Amino acid sequence: MPTNEPLREFLRARRARVTPQEAGISEGVTARRVEGLRREEVAHLVGVSVDYYIRFEQGRVSPSDHILAGVGRTLRLSDDEYAHMVNLVRGPDDRTGLIESPEPRPAMRWVLDSIRTPAFILGRCLAIVGTNEGARRLMVDFDARPPDERNHARWVFLDPLARERYVEWEEVARDNVASLRRQVGLFPHDPRLAALIEELSAASPEFATWWSAHDVVQHRCGHKRYRHPLVGELTVAYEAFPVSGTDDQILYIYTTEPGSASEKALERLLRWTPPADRHRG
Repeated sequence: MPTNEPLREFLRARRARVTPQEAGISEGVTARRVEGLRREEVAHLVGVSVDYYIRFEQGRVSPSDHILAGVGRTLRLSDDEYAHMVNLVRGPDDRTGLIESPEPRPAMRWVLDSIRTPAFILGRCLAIVGTNEGARRLMVDFDARPPDERNHARWVFLDPLARERYVEWEEVARDNVASLRRQVGLFPHDPRLAALIEELSAASPEFATWWSAHDVVQHRCGHKRYRHPLVGELTVAYEAFPVSGTDDQILYIYTTEPGSASEKALERLLRWTPPADRHRG
C-alpha cells in the first residue's frame, strides 16, 4: 500500500504544534531532535503500538473511530482539522449526487440580487460564483473580470488592491490558504485545485510558507475589516450558508452592527451613485 503523503504531512505538522508540556509529557534531560511530539509519544498517548502509529501516519492501516478520536484529542485537532484528517484517512464522502457548477442557479441569482447588503457565493477553488451589487462595491467587480480571475484566493494573493482593501490582510490571506487546504481533503483529485495551488505557491512566498503549515478551516461566521476609498474603514459580520444541491457552493452575507459607524459607512457606500449613472439621470 503506497504512503498517504497528504496524511503524513498533515499529522507531522500537527505533531510539531503540540508541546510535550501540553500533552503532559516530561521533557527529561535528553535534547529533543524534533519539534513538538515524537511519534512514539503520540502512540503511547493514543494507546497503540509505535509500529501501528507509524503505519497510521503513512496511511497503511484502517483505524477505528476510537483510534481516530484518540489521535484527534492527542494532537488537539479542531473540529475542522479532525474532519480533514478523517477525509485523508478514509477518503471524502460520496458526492456523486450533488452538482458542481461555475454559475449559480437562476433562483440563487435572484436571491443574491434581492439582498441589499454585500453577498456573494464562493465555489470550489474559492471561485467567485456570483456577487450582488453590494459585494461588487465593497470588494471589487469580479463580474467585470475574465472568468479565470474570478477567484478570491487569486485576488487576495496576486492583486495589490486586496492588500489595500483588507485591514487585516494577513489574517484573510491565511484563512484563504486554510480553506484551500480543506478543499484538497474534500476534492483530492480536482486538477484545478492542484493548478491553483501550484500557481499561488510559485507567485507568492507567503502562500508557499502558509501552505506548508497544513492549517485547515471552514468559515461559518465571523468579522472582517475593510478599508474603502469612498467611506473609510468598516467592520462587517458575515454568516455562511451552504447552497443546497451543490457540494461546494457557500453563500456569504455581510451585515453591520445596528447604529454603528460601520453601518453608516456601508449605507453611504450602498447609496453612492457612480458618476456615469448621475449623468444619465
